[in-house]
This record gives sequence, C-alpha cells and structure tokens, in this order.
Amino acid sequence: MKNEKVIQLLKEAQSGTYVLSLNTQKCHWNVEGINFHSLHLMFDAQYTMLAEDVDVLAERLRALGEYAPGSFKEFEKFSPVDALEKTKLSECEMLQFLVKEYEKLIATLLKLVEESSKSKDDGTADIALGQSEIRQKTLWMLRSSLK
Repeated sequence: MKNEKVIQLLKEAQSGTYVLSLNTQKCHWNVEGINFHSLHLMFDAQYTMLAEDVDVLAERLRALGEYAPGSFKEFEKFSPVDALEKTKLSECEMLQFLVKEYEKLIATLLKLVEESSKSKDDGTADIALGQSEIRQKTLWMLRSSLK
C-alpha cells in the first residue's frame, strides 16, 4: 500500500530540486564580478548535479507506481523552493538566495527520510538521505563563499 505522505514529499523533493537546478543555472548564466570565474564553475557543477538528482527522484516516484511532475506548473505547485525571479543580482545576493532555498530543500529531504523510514520504505529513505547529505555539503560551500 502506498504511503501518500511519502509520495507527496517525493513530489516536493523532485520539484524543489528541479526549481533549485533552474535557479542555480540562472545564477551561472548571469553571475558578474570579481569572483565570476570561480562562481561560474561552482554553479555549473551544482546545477548539473541537481539535474541528475531530479531524475533519480522522478524514477523513484515511478518505481512506487506514481507519475512524476514534469511541467513548470506542476513544479511550481509542489516545490518548497522559490523561483529566482530577478535576473540582475550581485554575487552576494545570488549566494544568499541559494542558501535560503537550499535550506528549504534540505528540510523537505529530511522530512522525506523521516516519513519513508517510518513506513519502512528504505529505498526512498536511502535516496533522500544521500541527496540531503550532498545538498548540505553544497550549502556549506555556498555559506563559505559568503564569508
């Protein structure tokens, strides 16, 4: 029997990861300033990893017999992560925005770990835990870049 709470959190995690990937790619395209080169490369690595992880979450939904969100409207509906609406931001504003949104995604992933563990869905718990650890490392890198 499907756990609807796990399914909902999986959709939130998948959608949030997709939105965060787009946000990071937008920062990659539009970053300017003294740290352009290093931030441009860092954002590239981050959005590439996020895009791969979206696929893992979508495939987990399918493995559980659910359909994965796949439109901008669906991502907006399920995502705990806000879309980056502004185009011109300073390096610092980009980093601050991404820190805030990574925190939201990590919280969702940790709820997913908790809920899927409760329902003995070890596969989902393992995926969510692994992705939360990667997101926490990225969050550390973003925060360190702000200092």
